[in-house]
Amino acid sequence: MTRKDGENAKMKLWGGRFKIKADEMAAKFTASISFDNRLSKYDCIGSIAHVKMLGKQKIIPSKDAAKIIVALKKILTKIKAGKFKIDLTCEDIHTNIEKEVIKYAGEAGKKMHTARSRNDQIALDEKLYLKAEIIGVISQLQKVIISLDKWGALHKGVVIPGFTHMQHAQPVKFEEYIGAYTEMLGRDIWRLTDAYKRVNIMPLGACALAGSSFPIDRKFVAKQLGFTMPTKNTIDSVSDRDHVIEFISDCAIISMHLSRISEEMVLWSTKEFAYVEISDAFTTGSSIMPQKKNPDIFEMIRGRTGRTYGGLVGILTIMKGLPLAYNSDMQEDKLHLFSVVDSVKESLSILEVLFNNITLKTGNIKKALIKDYSDAVEVANYLVKKGMNFKDAHTTTGKLVLFCEKQDKDFSDLSLQDFKVFSKLFEKDIFKALKVK
Repeated sequence: MTRKDGENAKMKLWGGRFKIKADEMAAKFTASISFDNRLSKYDCIGSIAHVKMLGKQKIIPSKDAAKIIVALKKILTKIKAGKFKIDLTCEDIHTNIEKEVIKYAGEAGKKMHTARSRNDQIALDEKLYLKAEIIGVISQLQKVIISLDKWGALHKGVVIPGFTHMQHAQPVKFEEYIGAYTEMLGRDIWRLTDAYKRVNIMPLGACALAGSSFPIDRKFVAKQLGFTMPTKNTIDSVSDRDHVIEFISDCAIISMHLSRISEEMVLWSTKEFAYVEISDAFTTGSSIMPQKKNPDIFEMIRGRTGRTYGGLVGILTIMKGLPLAYNSDMQEDKLHLFSVVDSVKESLSILEVLFNNITLKTGNIKKALIKDYSDAVEVANYLVKKGMNFKDAHTTTGKLVLFCEKQDKDFSDLSLQDFKVFSKLFEKDIFKALKVK
């Protein structure tokens, strides 16, 4: 064993019962430091609360607790400043942080992991991370809603075709159409707010799975970290990833909503629709076709939905066959979680700006409303108000539409006599009923 091998072995949080060092390939395969280093800040925050409790409960000397906390705060300051160097020779972020603590606090640092396992430690780190990310995603959703509301208000009163089955259905106000998307995003906020309640329960103190024989104070740690309470069952605490699954599930719904918005904008920006024009700053061109102006950002947001769905299927598949309690399969959850977080946050960030860079082409929209017969429902409703039953009103209006199509006319092109051919109930006020356009 070389000196370096010996140093690396000392970095591990285990190894006393092993006769030979881990195979290099095996060590690399099982290591998670390359991705769980994202949790470094939360690992420090959780450890500070844990060590405060150890000192308070006299599980370790208060002087040692103070030294460890000073060391952790130094490391945390470096992390926040982006100056903390991740040591890829360490097995995971917990090992990396502990190594640094021992460097600063000496022998006292070796007491930090008392009454704790990496099983409950990683569960805590993830929940602290998720709490912050949920708040962040909610904030971004609110900003996108504000951006959409401003866009709708800018064109208040503008009437556009409403669609069902991708066919013109009924005329609707633009702000109401956009409001449908803000309702979707509002429900996303509602779901995340509700999910936060379940994330906000602290797992630390469960240790490997059976709790600790030390007189730990879990309520104290929970209060220190802003959790509502500690978890009730220690076995479930370390084997639970419902919080990850629920968050990714909520993100999958968010992504689906963003994909629907994006699909709409891709369609509306085509020559066939031409309802909107996206700013040059947020479109791309073609390497061969000079005329092209492609809505790549909306297309990529639409495409990234697959990444989020994949993350959901991935974490569900990891968890579906696991016996209690912790299993190393669960290490893979972070790869899915981090990918989903990045994808959703990036999409929301650019959407907030993008809606301020889209022009609504009201002239083209007005043209699209001509001869689309999307106010046929109002004609039928008019006849019902005049005393005709809806079934007959529906049939009469359908015949009127067929007549207009054959004559290449819009309802507004018809005279009162034209209307009366189909029903004597039509009077001059039919034209008021159609004035929505």
